[in-house]
Amino acid sequence: MTLVDLLQFAGNALLQNRRRSALSLVGVSIGVVAVVSLTAIGEGGIRFVADQFSSLGASVVIIAPGRNETTGGIPRGIGGIPNDLTLRDSIILERRIQSVRHSVPISVSTDTISFGQRSRNVPIIGATSDFQRLQKLEVASGQFLPEGEADRGDSVVVLGHTVAKELFAAGNPLGMTVRIGGWRMRVIGVLAMRGTQLGMQVDESVFIAVATSMRMANRSSVSRIMLELYPKADPDRAIEQVKKLLIERHDEEDFTCISQDAVLESLSSIIRTIALAIVGIAAISLAVAGIGIMNVMLVSVSERSAEVGLLKAIGATRRQILGVFLVEAATLSMLGGLLGLAAGTGLVLLGNQLYPAVDAATPIWAIVAVMILSLGTGVGFGVLPAWRAANLDPVAALQGH
Repeated sequence: MTLVDLLQFAGNALLQNRRRSALSLVGVSIGVVAVVSLTAIGEGGIRFVADQFSSLGASVVIIAPGRNETTGGIPRGIGGIPNDLTLRDSIILERRIQSVRHSVPISVSTDTISFGQRSRNVPIIGATSDFQRLQKLEVASGQFLPEGEADRGDSVVVLGHTVAKELFAAGNPLGMTVRIGGWRMRVIGVLAMRGTQLGMQVDESVFIAVATSMRMANRSSVSRIMLELYPKADPDRAIEQVKKLLIERHDEEDFTCISQDAVLESLSSIIRTIALAIVGIAAISLAVAGIGIMNVMLVSVSERSAEVGLLKAIGATRRQILGVFLVEAATLSMLGGLLGLAAGTGLVLLGNQLYPAVDAATPIWAIVAVMILSLGTGVGFGVLPAWRAANLDPVAALQGH
């Protein structure tokens, strides 16, 4: 009995029990769809995080107020805790650490911006001219914040795309005066549409000079300091120098330094761990489908005992009978796997159409692993029914016992 004969025999047997076969196919397919789609989401999430941090361009070190003992994570939200990082700290870091190309102090607050009868609450990002290049922000019209000393600031503002559209509709905002809280600010630029970047809603924010932002919020300290390092600089060595310098100035380590690479590695590891855990849970459905295959095959053996007796009567060996039922179980699981792979791929493509920012894609290793697992499920759970069929007594089988 050749492999082709076995496959034909298995196909005819599955077609004779279409309903049971279809239910088993669905069970295997659901498990494969879950694994394929969830690994795609996990990989897409990792790429999304990597793309977000790649927008920073060169290697970046982030300094946040407050001591965070857990390394590798993003410090707590900006602007929400007492901090004692100052503009002077930022200036000295740039001047005294050779690996620092630019030091960008950032102050974050919220207030109401208004023009005429229109107003809305917006995040106010206080920064310097280097912030545009560091975040790769594109200016649609006008200019970004002018160059100058960080501790000096003019009453000018750059509007996010959505803010400009809501306040001025189709009008040109350049040169117009808006009110932010009780301050009058002249609009010098409008950013191109950007969306969310590193948790910041760029389109719904406004950007002003950091010194002006601190005066408006009545603050003496900044929310963050971002250090852009030279291309060949070592981030770990730069962090050591930053810590040494700031401890000298503050008399204690009351801040947290973390590199761009450390944040990316930490977030990628978290996303990958969560994705694999969910995939593991989803793979349990394949085991459930395998139990279904085993039940189908056990029933099939009982119903086809006369057929098995006839095969043995004409000279089929135990090994051939075992092969018949194993091939049948493997065919059922592989068809379910292929169907699930097609459905899962289609689901991933649909998700990419609905949420293009994530760009989910199932990795090759996941496809190979799930197909091997699918085949293994069919063979593993098909052993018992096949073994039972192979050990049937031919005389008793022909009599239907």
